[in-house]
Amino acid sequence: MGLPAEKLHHRATFADYAAVPETKDAALIDGVLHVMPKPAPAHVSVASGLGADLSGAFRRGRGGPGGWHILDEPELHFGPAHDEDIVAPDIAGWRIERMPVLPRKAYFTLAPDWVCEVLSPSTEKVDRIDKMPIYARERVKHVWLVHPIRQTIEVFALNADGFWLLIGTHAGNCRVRMPPFDAIELDLGELWPVLEDGAADEDEAG
Repeated sequence: MGLPAEKLHHRATFADYAAVPETKDAALIDGVLHVMPKPAPAHVSVASGLGADLSGAFRRGRGGPGGWHILDEPELHFGPAHDEDIVAPDIAGWRIERMPVLPRKAYFTLAPDWVCEVLSPSTEKVDRIDKMPIYARERVKHVWLVHPIRQTIEVFALNADGFWLLIGTHAGNCRVRMPPFDAIELDLGELWPVLEDGAADEDEAG
């Protein structure tokens, strides 16, 4: 099992979130502050590679249709005061017709159209159990859950009733098209990192 998220005994606030040191990752969800280790190299490698593939095709229009803002680790603020739920997915994308220009603030209050979470032992529970309902509530249309050690990608779509549907699971070295970026084919064999012996058995640093 991964390391449990640290939780405060009082209802956490944005001040608690802002006080988390830069050596840690954090999420503020329904008044609970989750503090987690920074991601391990396998996690970073997959997030960076996937972000680069999608950004070239969907942000710059190189070999793809363009039309998106694709951003690494954007800080998302949700709730009436924009500080009730604060999460930072590994990658997120907004269709340009929904967000023509980027905000000047250091965070986003407009929910993305797509979110990708790269799972690690210390974050998987928070990503699956805590963040997924928030993304559904905020009407994010698609979520990808990527596991770099198991070499899997789960593709979820939000239905009209606000529930997640698992519309595809892909594993190993294959070429796939996954909504909402099915205009291009991704080679998963180029995505997965090569790890040193024993690395897959360790509890990641993130």
